[in-house]
Amino acid sequence: MSAPAANAAPLLTTPLNALHLELGARMVPFAGYSMPVQYPAGLMAEHLHTRQAAGLFDVSHMGQLRLVGADAAAAFETLVPADVIDLPVGKQRYGLLLTDEGTIIDDLMFFNQGNDTLFVIVNGACKVEDIAHIQARIGQRCEVAPMPDHALLALQGPQAVTALARLAPGIEKLVFMTGGSYTIAGCDCFVTRSGYTGEDGFEISVPAAQADTLARALLAQPEVKPIGLGARNSLRLEAGLCLYGNDIDTTTTPPEAALNWAIQKVRRTGGARAGGFPGADKVLAQIDNPASLARKRVGLVALERVPVREHTPLQSTDGQAIGEVTSGLLGPTVNEPVAMGYVTPAFAAIGTRVNAIVRGKAVPMEVRAMPFAPANYFRG
Repeated sequence: MSAPAANAAPLLTTPLNALHLELGARMVPFAGYSMPVQYPAGLMAEHLHTRQAAGLFDVSHMGQLRLVGADAAAAFETLVPADVIDLPVGKQRYGLLLTDEGTIIDDLMFFNQGNDTLFVIVNGACKVEDIAHIQARIGQRCEVAPMPDHALLALQGPQAVTALARLAPGIEKLVFMTGGSYTIAGCDCFVTRSGYTGEDGFEISVPAAQADTLARALLAQPEVKPIGLGARNSLRLEAGLCLYGNDIDTTTTPPEAALNWAIQKVRRTGGARAGGFPGADKVLAQIDNPASLARKRVGLVALERVPVREHTPLQSTDGQAIGEVTSGLLGPTVNEPVAMGYVTPAFAAIGTRVNAIVRGKAVPMEVRAMPFAPANYFRG
């Protein structure tokens, strides 16, 4: 049972809270923070602006930490099924923190900064538990150093590089999933060419005290507008990217979530460092024998113009229960109702017709490949 609202912890704010209010943002509770869901332009305009130009997102609710020490990479590799040890200096990788049952505690990004240091970004709603988990499991092998004094901004869209290179000449040389330290508008920034919209763009870690200065410098660029969490959600869904707590959680394994690509060959059966991560026997058995999966994450498009939301039941065309939608909305770029969800493997093939049950009515849907909107990452 949830505690009475009067006893609820007050919402935290990011270092950009005053700026959001100044810009007319509508603020909502998210991951324990007061966050901007949209600005006066509205979700649709913000989404399309990010696809066409450049959008600035405040993602300072995310958890940032460093793992430091000669054993940091080997230690962290015991918690995730990704290849950490061989990640080159200056490169970033997507990873999954797993339970001992092989299900997903959180998804995250990690970056090899050199000097025996990994920079890790975890989801805001999970960060307290994630950091405690990492500390408990590997804190005796390396220093686990949270960075609560840092903000995180994401600049996303095809013109993000134009805007940022004006302030940080040379940054255009970065390619997808690389990064480094830069001085931007007098601020001490750690920048990666990455993001969660499917577009080219950058994520920028900056000391909290400098966040307002940096954000205003970016917003002064003609290509850049502020973008809220609403458009961030619609952008990532069109990009086929999971939202932790909706599309992946501690009930799902990486193979069920169609995230096998996040498990490099070296960690798989027959690889040089096969297994060695929590739940490895189960996860590798599912990769090696896909027929053993009870369900699989798929992309779905409604064939009628009806948005199909999370938790909507999915049925076969003859009425048997086959799964559930985990994320869904009308995709502003693709201009059709898109969703992702889990179905039994017999219904996971591209082109399969299924029905979503929306307010008692069957809405026909088709399994489609993801991403729904083409990815535009800059690979050089």
